[in-house]
Amino acid sequence: MKKVILSGGGTGGHIYPAVAVAEALKRKWGDRVEILFVGAERKMEMEKVPALGYRIVGLPIAGLQRRMDWHNLAVPFKMMKSVAKARRTIRDFGADVAVGFGGYVSAPVLWAAQRMGVPTVIQEQNSYAGMTNKILARGAHRICVAYDGMERFFPKEKIVLTGNPLRGRFSKEGAARAEALAHYGFTDDRPVLLVVGGSLGTRTLNEMMKAWLPLQGGEPPVQVIWQTGKFYEREMKEFLKAHPAKHIWQGAFIERMDYAYAAADLVISRSGACTVSELCLVEKPVLFVPSPNVAEDHQTKNAMALVEKGAACMVRDADAVTGAIDRAVELLKRPEELRRLSANIGRLALADAADRIVNEIEKVW
Repeated sequence: MKKVILSGGGTGGHIYPAVAVAEALKRKWGDRVEILFVGAERKMEMEKVPALGYRIVGLPIAGLQRRMDWHNLAVPFKMMKSVAKARRTIRDFGADVAVGFGGYVSAPVLWAAQRMGVPTVIQEQNSYAGMTNKILARGAHRICVAYDGMERFFPKEKIVLTGNPLRGRFSKEGAARAEALAHYGFTDDRPVLLVVGGSLGTRTLNEMMKAWLPLQGGEPPVQVIWQTGKFYEREMKEFLKAHPAKHIWQGAFIERMDYAYAAADLVISRSGACTVSELCLVEKPVLFVPSPNVAEDHQTKNAMALVEKGAACMVRDADAVTGAIDRAVELLKRPEELRRLSANIGRLALADAADRIVNEIEKVW
């Protein structure tokens, strides 16, 4: 029986890659592997992970606030308590390996594991390495990355290009386009734009749609799949009632992303690591609007890693409300450009990333 600790949390971008690796471990090893997640108390992983059938231990860890905040004074004490609890957890569980997926919660787990002689593996999702992973890299046995050029941050001899592990299956084949268009009530005589802002939604992309739609006289030149996010759902429904328009599908969530990708000729999206990996696998032309509200501006760096290879376009968040959708509509008039973007982003796809990471875990446990 092999015993594996997986640690990461705070956001879906850290949790779901860890879950994807857990699923890959179970597919390959079945009952011969036991998995324990370690997360941060009161964070989303403490609810999401058990709901998926995995055991999780919470640490009292907290991250530093970027602004001056008295809560920062408690961080060193919480870190010490978290390291102590991580050591007990590793010992009591009998871990053969600990795998960190970024975020501050993985710091005490991997730090403790490294000092206890337990092999560690790091998975870095972004093109610009996070602070936690940079600190832990020296003691790690393997560092699994999704972008070229990561020797800027990590020891070159430890780096393995695996891609980002994703839950579900994404590929350029996907669903049939005709079926996907019918699902949204669309026709094949107008191009389709997918505007996707994540599960909670993205204020900038919603404001972009609010600024653009009233100028279209109820008859926009493209069909739009507009995912508003749960947080903005009521507001955007009220907006559409006041500004009715043809060719628009609006919803808080997209249950069938395979249909959304199959229907779309172009995507407008944030550039979180998992989203970028999905778009590479489905080979969709994309106009990124990176979030400016993330650590070390890593979404801009993710987007630029593709822009520099001719695999994506980008509009900065500050310019998106007035400029992004017009740029997208112009792109949709240039099929040759869309085909070039599709071909280039497809060349960056790394399929079966979770299985690749499992292979690296097996080499060190």
